[in-house]
Amino acid sequence: MRIIYLILALVLAALNLRPSITSIPPLLGTIQDELGISGSMISLLTSLPVLCMGIFAPLAVKLNKRWGTEGAMLAALLLIGIGTSLRLIADTISTLLATSFLTGVGIAIAGPLLSGFIKRHFPSRASAMVGVYSTAMVFGAVFSIWLSVPLQKLFRGSWNASLSIWALLAIITIPVWMQLAATKRREQHERITVSIAAISTERTPLRNLRAWILTLFFGLMAAIFYSITTWFAPAAISMGYTKETAGSIQTLLTLISLPATLLIPIAVQRFQRRLWWLIGCSLLELIGILMLNLSISPWLAAIPLGIGSGGLFPIALMLPIDETRSVGEANAWSAMVQSGGYILGAAGPILIGRIHDITGSFVQPFYLLGIVIVLQIAVQVLVGNRKAASHLR
Repeated sequence: MRIIYLILALVLAALNLRPSITSIPPLLGTIQDELGISGSMISLLTSLPVLCMGIFAPLAVKLNKRWGTEGAMLAALLLIGIGTSLRLIADTISTLLATSFLTGVGIAIAGPLLSGFIKRHFPSRASAMVGVYSTAMVFGAVFSIWLSVPLQKLFRGSWNASLSIWALLAIITIPVWMQLAATKRREQHERITVSIAAISTERTPLRNLRAWILTLFFGLMAAIFYSITTWFAPAAISMGYTKETAGSIQTLLTLISLPATLLIPIAVQRFQRRLWWLIGCSLLELIGILMLNLSISPWLAAIPLGIGSGGLFPIALMLPIDETRSVGEANAWSAMVQSGGYILGAAGPILIGRIHDITGSFVQPFYLLGIVIVLQIAVQVLVGNRKAASHLR
């Protein structure tokens, strides 16, 4: 029964980690027109949370030491819930950016904590649980993309209400983690002390070249992922599709990524040869980008883009877990990889938006994205197949 509750807590927490970002792209045109802002400025709504996810990821380790995983997760969920709910009254770009900042900090704290949570509670099933965790995140993204425009219509044209409704996920999730926190407090003091000591002895691996390689890969992966997430629907609109159709195409992209997100990490664990899975997913992303630039239907381009991005994200999340031997080490490596990676990743949507502002086209920025994918493949060769021993200290 306890294992089911732990999986439920993991899934609910993961569902909160994307809607505050992915609910925005289908409404970008509407928000941009109403507020009268540029493409590079509007892209900050998705780039700022990603940047926060990078800057504030190390905070997860500090809060974990002070409050434990459960207490720190409660703080993260509160930030996500408050930031998302405040969008109901946000009527300027500055107030919207403030809500993106709050949700970004919350997501930054939650990400490394959940990696350590998996390492601690599912040491022998980490790959499967990362697949479950990643799939839940994708589900959150799917529904937020799919429902953004219909919800706007339901709320009489209010994009504020459409964006803020996703705070309900945090409201549902917080009681589950409150129960976990209460259970943790009732555990024997000796067990808690040992757990905290194991975490607190680990430091961010700033002098470890291997950690920097993983960070660079995560950053390139995030830059590509969030550039596609932010600009795929606007690119489809520029090709003549309606806002509703573009939202449906992006929903398809995200839906296609679901089986890849769930199954590829399991396949990597079963069949090994991690490098080939990494390169294969990157090549699919490259094919999808080239299809868009060759004016091939975005309905078709969504297929390789969805499989490629859907497969890379859970592998990237698995790397710090695979490369470390203890819960504390996994937390420290995840904090560094996600911190540096998301800071680099935040530049992707902004750069795409800026080039689009200058050229008035998505062709040039998407070719640049193709170059970034090729660079990602080169870094993946450095990542290779090596894994650390999987046992806990």
